[in-house]
Amino acid sequence: MTIQIHDNLRRRKVEFVPLSQDIVGMYVCGMTVQDKPHIGHMYSSIAGDTIRRYLEYRGYKVTYVYNFTDVDDKIIQKSHEEKVPWQEIAKRNIEAYLKYAQLLGIRPATVYPKASEHMPDMIELIRKIEERGHAYESGGDVYFAVETWPGYGKLSGRKLDDLRAGARVEPGEKKRNPLDFALWKAAKEGEPSWKSPWGDGRPGWHIECSAMSMKYLGESFDLHGGGQDLIFPHHENEIAQSEAATGKPFASFWIENGLLNLTGEKMSKSTKHFFSVEDVCAEVRPDTLKFYLLSTHYSSPVEFSRERLAEAEAALGRLKNVIRNAAMISKDIDLSLRPAEGELSQAVVETEKRFVEAMDDDFNSARAVGHLFDLAKAINKEIEAGVMSVAQRTAIRVASEKMKELGQVLGVFWQEELAAEDFPQEIKDLVKERESARKKKEWSKADDIRAKIEATGFVVEDRSEGPVLRKKSS
Repeated sequence: MTIQIHDNLRRRKVEFVPLSQDIVGMYVCGMTVQDKPHIGHMYSSIAGDTIRRYLEYRGYKVTYVYNFTDVDDKIIQKSHEEKVPWQEIAKRNIEAYLKYAQLLGIRPATVYPKASEHMPDMIELIRKIEERGHAYESGGDVYFAVETWPGYGKLSGRKLDDLRAGARVEPGEKKRNPLDFALWKAAKEGEPSWKSPWGDGRPGWHIECSAMSMKYLGESFDLHGGGQDLIFPHHENEIAQSEAATGKPFASFWIENGLLNLTGEKMSKSTKHFFSVEDVCAEVRPDTLKFYLLSTHYSSPVEFSRERLAEAEAALGRLKNVIRNAAMISKDIDLSLRPAEGELSQAVVETEKRFVEAMDDDFNSARAVGHLFDLAKAINKEIEAGVMSVAQRTAIRVASEKMKELGQVLGVFWQEELAAEDFPQEIKDLVKERESARKKKEWSKADDIRAKIEATGFVVEDRSEGPVLRKKSS
């Protein structure tokens, strides 16, 4: 089966065929770094990271670009409020993003371009657009002339007539048409500026992503992501200005991720419905937050609540317990041995098949996670059957390793797995005390100790090789 992607430009699922046979270019619109990263930023990054990971699992080499907008009105305003250079505001928030991206197991991008470091690329792109008759200079500003681009609105589905009805020229703007958008802004006192053919100034927001994506991925590339709130006007304007400059299709697939909602409303800084990732990770483990976000299809909205985070923590805990228990039972197994043929071995084959089918279907991580639980159930069934042969324990080990492998394809990272030496000392002492009682045939005392162990959430199993301690299955 080939990978099918729902392309938001074509508004349907289509077969993924990259421009190069085994190389994929992918661009995800990143943070405007006027503040700390919030979980909406991380959801977009996790969505992009999951797609990248799966493409690499399928054998593609992915060039992954995630940008930072570090020149912006809000960043400049924050620098004035704090009386510090704008570069300092940007630097600390980029560092915060990278810190939490690492904590969330998001692979580093191939390139992290910053707008401030790509002024020559933006100026050259604006010059091309102007030369082709799609932009004009007015009082030191440069605007994209929307009426000159017949395809405008093709991504968002908006019509020019409808857009004209609500459009207006803001005070200080010198554009000919209310729909036109800024490619370059003339310098203002107290703001950072760069030299250009149109005078000192700084770029408009939209031109940044076009210039940076094309610098690292070429004039046409495969995948463009970012939040659905960017479809209009940001992504719409990217398409118009990029294709106007090059005469070529810009991105082959538009794969915007869904938005995070709190009590049914889009999380945003303006409405204060927003949680910083720092605050969330102070309450829950980063792997819990990531698992929670992975459990929804990337294009769907996510309802954010502490209750759902708690549910995700419990669900991830069940998967971890299976891996932990399997490791304890099969810790001495040689993985070069052939596992026993049986239900569990069949479950491994079936799980991998269904996992791939789910991810081939527009990167459906929610369905893929469900298949991890199917395999966990099969492993638990085998464990709870009791005394088993070396071949059966080998099958358990192989199944748990496959479960970890598939989880890591999604970016699930099994933090702090409990090894034998990590069991609480008081529990290990109880196991020793019980074993001593059993050797003395003090069966009643041994049973009482077993009950104490189970009351703490652990199970001790008597095997020919000695007692095996594991976490109780949830």
